[in-house]
Amino acid sequence: MAALPEPVTQTRPDTMPPLAPSGGHPYNPVVTLNGWTLPWRTNKGVKEFHLVAEPVVREMSPGFKAHLWGYNGQSPGPTIEVVEGDRVRVFVTNKLPEQTSVHWHGQRLPNGMDGITGLTQLGIAPGKTYVYEFIARRPGTFMYHPHADEMVQMAMGMMGFWITHPRARHPLIEEVDRDFVFLLNAYDIDPGAYTPKIMTMLDFNLWSWNSRVFPGIDPLVVRRGDRVRIRMGNLTMTNHPIHLHGHEFYVTGTDGGPTPLSARWPEVTTDVAVGQMRQIELYGQAR
Repeated sequence: MAALPEPVTQTRPDTMPPLAPSGGHPYNPVVTLNGWTLPWRTNKGVKEFHLVAEPVVREMSPGFKAHLWGYNGQSPGPTIEVVEGDRVRVFVTNKLPEQTSVHWHGQRLPNGMDGITGLTQLGIAPGKTYVYEFIARRPGTFMYHPHADEMVQMAMGMMGFWITHPRARHPLIEEVDRDFVFLLNAYDIDPGAYTPKIMTMLDFNLWSWNSRVFPGIDPLVVRRGDRVRIRMGNLTMTNHPIHLHGHEFYVTGTDGGPTPLSARWPEVTTDVAVGQMRQIELYGQAR
């Protein structure tokens, strides 16, 4: 294995406001807890993004920094936002000490763009760049993560969110006032250490939202009466029930797409299983 490069210390703020689209079809941008949305440019009608896989330093809570692997200086990587029907091109540059790839979890795309090292592509060697290109064919909430030595790379924090917004009004996708996204991830870091133990399967000691732990997690700030959407992805090794104290909600979406109206009922807890996404909606209210 090649020598490990120095981790990138995050230079941009831990949290940035939603990134409004600068061109193309308009959409209401999401709020990534303790994170940000990846900027893009348009090249002859194609939306182009650039992800850099690299070692990073992530402040998980005030004063506690972990040496992780991620994208563009952060773990999880930045959220990618596009619109249904967009042709998307993603340049992925590998600055890790081993090969990597990116799997676009839940996307409908050509087999060669699925990011499975040894099956649909060769791994992206250290120092090399690979280009993924496909059309975002359906609206929804998706994830991205490696499929090259994934048990190590995901245990080190390599993952991110992908949001495809509907191009037109959708009968099952309501317009909302606040749209939050975060990933559930878990680590095993010994007291006094910086680096996760990659062989841990279940006995994790840090359960995090977007690689942050209490008291370092951003609050979900809404106004009374706001319609609120919360999108949660689980890339840990175990299921996680999510409970909202004092609020009822409906599960309005999964990895498979929007939930039919006839399948929705009021809840206060929903289970987010391994490798799954759950989208819930509620109205902000005071008690």
